[in-house]
Amino acid sequence: MATVPNRWWALPVVLVAVFMTTLDFFIANVAVPSMRAGLPADGSQAQLVIAGYGLAYAAGLVVAGRLGDLHGPRRVFAAGLALFTLASAACGAAPGAWALILARVVQGVAAALLAPQVLTLLGGLYRGADRARAFGWYGTAVGLAGVSGQVIGGLLIAADPWELGWRACFLVNVPLGLLALAVTPRLVPAVPPASAHLPAPSPSPAREPRRRAGGARRGAGLDVAGGGLDVAGAGMVAAGLVAVVLPLAQGREQGWPAWTWLCLAASVPLLAGFARRQRRLAAAGRQPLLDLDVFGEKGFAGGLVAVALLFGGSAGLSFVLALYLQEGLGLGPAAAGAVCTALNAGFLAGSSRTAALARRLGAGVPLVGAATLLLGLLLLHHVMAGAGDGVAYQVAGTLLVTGAGMGLLMSPLISTTLARVRPERSGAAAGVLGTVQETGGVLGGTLTGTVLLGSLESGWETAARAGLAVPAVCALGVLAVTALALRRAPGGRRAPVDSQAARACR
Repeated sequence: MATVPNRWWALPVVLVAVFMTTLDFFIANVAVPSMRAGLPADGSQAQLVIAGYGLAYAAGLVVAGRLGDLHGPRRVFAAGLALFTLASAACGAAPGAWALILARVVQGVAAALLAPQVLTLLGGLYRGADRARAFGWYGTAVGLAGVSGQVIGGLLIAADPWELGWRACFLVNVPLGLLALAVTPRLVPAVPPASAHLPAPSPSPAREPRRRAGGARRGAGLDVAGGGLDVAGAGMVAAGLVAVVLPLAQGREQGWPAWTWLCLAASVPLLAGFARRQRRLAAAGRQPLLDLDVFGEKGFAGGLVAVALLFGGSAGLSFVLALYLQEGLGLGPAAAGAVCTALNAGFLAGSSRTAALARRLGAGVPLVGAATLLLGLLLLHHVMAGAGDGVAYQVAGTLLVTGAGMGLLMSPLISTTLARVRPERSGAAAGVLGTVQETGGVLGGTLTGTVLLGSLESGWETAARAGLAVPAVCALGVLAVTALALRRAPGGRRAPVDSQAARACR
């Protein structure tokens, strides 16, 4: 592919979108107490404000990846950015709880439209060392947004600009979104859709009459044989993902009623049927909604497991900190945010060292990051047993170590998971990765909340330490997966993170 002029100007534009959509998942947790009092909203409605976003996000990612393949990633990126900005304004202006929930669902749909296009754009605009560096910055943006929710949300609510209160947590997206949308046509080059890399379908002669009979539907862009959107497959995967994420998000709050277990059971045939349909379409020479061969890309499946565990642990840690600092230690939103700046500082310090460590350790960098993350969580578990005014400072100290582990791990892990995926599968890979991130986050947050809230009778210190065990187990899982991947790498510890990973985050 020829070099795209000024391609580096595109990077901050797409990373702004990444930061906003990731931050919005975490910042809403901080706004919940003020939101419940201001709207007002009951506990179930407050949960839906969080879950509605994650649910729509997870359910729409695979379809959004295919839309980018069909219509071009820049066009779908711009549409998603416009919708996200509009939905953020609707969230900030919501007159009641159900209006806010609806706006959050629309926000999740818009975030789903954006996420796969960002990864496809990065894969299409950059090659070799530049591609590794771009994915490294992507990982940094995702990680920084994830650890910044408590800080930014707390500061916005405490500052209370123009007496907006919790609404400022959503309205802050509007100027950023409008600015990014205004410069997208000029700074983000058009990248051919992934379908341009694929050969035209070649159905057998026996299928030719049936193909001609479907001409009208092809004209509408919905015929699978013509390379359009697989509407039936889209419905199956969306329903299957909703059946997984919805009960996980709402089950704990409602006491795990029968419908949650029925949904989880129904997700199995839905997702299995979707997979069978995609394989049949591919075998028939048609373009499936999701190219399942992407799971055979080198390192992709193992990377997905590690990413799911990492985001599950991150969401669980965010849940523990949001409750422990404010309700356990009695800190206000601003003070809790100040403590959490240590997590940000550690993350930035760790991510800034990945390039130097990659030159010395190669593929061993994610292993070092996972070990550092686990150490930080174990130290945090220890200091949470203490009492007195000094506990908050001790928590901040352990968060420096935890954040450094996340910083060392996030960029190399995402880079190695995506950088070797072939261009024609970039849309599929992006949709799958985003789905795994979101589902992993919902699962990690749900498990952590179940454990923590179930232990409250024993006091906040015991409950917080019990809840923290879930992120610690996730970090241990990431450590095991990265160690296994390093052992299987042809060059062992000295093998590069990817083709040029030593410069991924320089």
